[in-house]
Amino acid sequence: MTKQLAGMYAALMTGLSDAGEFDPQRQRNINDYVLRQGLAGLYVGGSSGESGLLTVDELLAQQEVVFAGAVSSGVKLIAHVGMPNLRDSICLARQARKLGYHALSALPPHSYPFSDEEVFGYYQALAAATDLPLIVYEIPLRTGRPLPLPLLVRLLDLSNVVGIKFTSTDLFKYSLLRKRQPQKLFYYGFDEIYAAAGMLGTEGGIGTTYNLLGRLYVAIDQAVRGGDLRQAKALQMVSQDFVEALLETGVLPGMKAAFRVIGVDCGPTRAPMTLAVADAEDRMRAVLARPAIKEWLA
Repeated sequence: MTKQLAGMYAALMTGLSDAGEFDPQRQRNINDYVLRQGLAGLYVGGSSGESGLLTVDELLAQQEVVFAGAVSSGVKLIAHVGMPNLRDSICLARQARKLGYHALSALPPHSYPFSDEEVFGYYQALAAATDLPLIVYEIPLRTGRPLPLPLLVRLLDLSNVVGIKFTSTDLFKYSLLRKRQPQKLFYYGFDEIYAAAGMLGTEGGIGTTYNLLGRLYVAIDQAVRGGDLRQAKALQMVSQDFVEALLETGVLPGMKAAFRVIGVDCGPTRAPMTLAVADAEDRMRAVLARPAIKEWLA
């Protein structure tokens, strides 16, 4: 099962109503688009899905909607269950197991400056809560601090832990961790520099912009694996052009603006998250009209 989890995954976004409530139909609209892109699977309920702004009940409902729409597609489903408290994380993990998800992943415990031992204890308990494979997560941008290399090595030694989603620009640390844990799965999480990590060895990627341009990231990954670094570089620059424009609008609000431009009714982001500019849809329309980007839209 472990190697079957390899590949490129969209960090799935969340459909909301105009009032900011979880909207099952708008979730299906997003799912239907993403599932046409040839990705290995979906990473459900993570930061790209605004999980930090959703209730546990909404995340449970999202798990059900996504599973029902994807179960016949053959894609792998990873449920992100990393909540600020362990009880909610285990609740999400157990439903994912019951539904038939293939694996779990989780942010380290956040909201407080937890010690290394508290982080270890969190993952130890979560790994023991179900028999699903667990993917731990390094993302200093979200948690406020990088996890030390020795702690990451210990986490990857835990029973049921099969890999890590590594969303950090510290590629030297990434390489050292791969050397110490060569049998584990490594997913890279920064879309705009995926090829750089790919050249150091990955089993796949998990990213926000894969929702819209999944086919592009599959092509980047294939170019890296095939040793065609010139093609990988050229395709990565297409990704970087899109991400650069996206940063001006705000990443998640801008992604939803881009979805609206191509006719995918996905709703807004949840308050207090909002667009950074008033003309976001116009900007996204112009970016998506560029031939180098347009060709990768599903």
